[in-house]
Amino acid sequence: MMQANDQTLVQQLCDGNARFRMLYEEHLLLEKELRKLEQKTFLTPEEEVEKKKIQKLKLAGKDEMELILIRHRQ
Repeated sequence: MMQANDQTLVQQLCDGNARFRMLYEEHLLLEKELRKLEQKTFLTPEEEVEKKKIQKLKLAGKDEMELILIRHRQ
């Protein structure tokens, strides 16, 4: 899990690591899409599938960002 003092490291990685920056920006976009779906009272079956897909993509990206953070903390 991301630590509070990682904010500086996150900013440094966004500035200097293209892969991390892409993952971070994608994470923010996926979060926005997920919030839109979660605000709906009812989801169609297609929207449910899309929601699960977004959640999986978001988690995979978060896991990769965490691995990059771990490597840079050392």
